[in-house]
Formats: sequence, structure tokens, C-alpha cells
Amino acid sequence: MAQVQELKVEARDGTGKGPAYQARLKGLIPGVVYGGKDKPENVAVDSRTLERRVEAGHFLTTLLMLDVGGKKTRVIPREVQVDPVSDRPVHVDFMRLTEGATIRLEIPVHFNGQEVSPGLKKGGVLNIVRHAIGLICPADKIPNTIEVDVSNLDINETIHINALTLPAGVKPVIRGRDFTICSIVAPTSVIEEQKAAAAAAAAPVVEVAPVEGAVPAAGAAGAAAPAAGAAAPGAAGAKPGAAGAKPAAPAKK
Repeated sequence: MAQVQELKVEARDGTGKGPAYQARLKGLIPGVVYGGKDKPENVAVDSRTLERRVEAGHFLTTLLMLDVGGKKTRVIPREVQVDPVSDRPVHVDFMRLTEGATIRLEIPVHFNGQEVSPGLKKGGVLNIVRHAIGLICPADKIPNTIEVDVSNLDINETIHINALTLPAGVKPVIRGRDFTICSIVAPTSVIEEQKAAAAAAAAPVVEVAPVEGAVPAAGAAGAAAPAAGAAAPGAAGAKPGAAGAKPAAPAKK
């Protein structure tokens, strides 16, 4: 479960771009605390402290106890705005969490047992469908991560949300559907080979019909023989003046 961490902040006067800019010049990040029955409160956080918290990871799922001049309030970060160029925080929002409150969070998923998974040993690939799961959590029972064990998963096997044991009181945002968390699929090369083989088996055989008037190649099987009695081109006797032809007798006077 997430542990409550203390964070010291300063009260900040004024709202708008001007006071926020002045706070940044002093090395502070402007922020706001809202929620609960109290009015929104403007605060400022030391920039280096906030950057270290964000870089450590899981910042948006970490419970914090804000210390504003000795007054402590339990909150959770809801949004961190960053500069598009430097990628450094420029504003932060905190939401108050009263006793018995619940909150909707995206909890990251961590996969265990990949080194012994039979499907992965066979060359399968872990197909991660959800890197995080939307959960409704009691404020006192926010998990840091959701652990998923794939040590017994084989190729073409899947893990769904109903197979996971969630902390008491924690429920998925998606109800009424046993959605997929991950699966192990065959390697891409095997899938492509199977698709190619299936496409080749389903392809129709195309027969090419002979073209009318086309002359078959010499020596080709089934070539038609010339008709009986037909003179072959260039045959003897076909030329005028061939041997055996008698000239006409001269007329008698």
C-alpha cells in the first residue's frame, strides 16, 4: 500500500500569472489544494524537492501529508503541469482526502515470472494489453502497483482482470467485463508464415486458355500435323517450270 509521505509547502498570496511567475523566480512551483469542505488554497513547493518527487515515480499515486505552516492536510497529487521545452514542473494540483474518501486512479501493472514462463521460453512474446488499470481505491488502501504473475503462462494463454486478487475495497473502474491484462502470443515470424501458408492454400488455381490462331512452339506436344494432301510450302513441283512440264506445240501453217 502507498505510504503517506510528508511534504512541506508555503502559503502563496495572489492568483493568476503574475504571482505564479514571481514564485518561479524564487525557485518555487505554484500549486493549489482543493477538495473537501474547505476552500481552495494557494501554495508553493520548492522546485528541486518537487522535481525529485516526480522523478522518483508514482507521484500521482502517492499519499502526501502537506505541512503548510504547521497545519497538516492529507492530499494526493492530481496533476503536474510541465514546461514543453524544459520538461520541468511549472504547476501542481493537490486534492484533499478526508477520512473514508475513495479516489479513482490509474495504477501501474508490474509483470513477474517472465524468466520462467513456458510460453516465453518457447519463443513467445508477452503482449501487454494494459500497462495500467483504472481502479477505485479507498484513500487508506491505494496500491503502489498491481502485480501480475506470468510464470505459468503458455503461448496463446491470457490473463484477465478476474484472475487478479485486488486489495480489499479496491474495484476496477470497468465493471461487467472480464477485460484482458496480458497474453503470450506466438513470435511474429511464425504468425507471418502461418498467414502466408493459409493464403497460398486458399488461392485458386488459374488455367491459361490457348489463344486462337497462336502458332505452337516447335516440338511442342500436341502440335497439329498438316492436312493430308496439302502441299508443304517450298515442296518440289510447286514451282513454275518444274521438270516434266511440256511446252505447247507450235501451230501448223
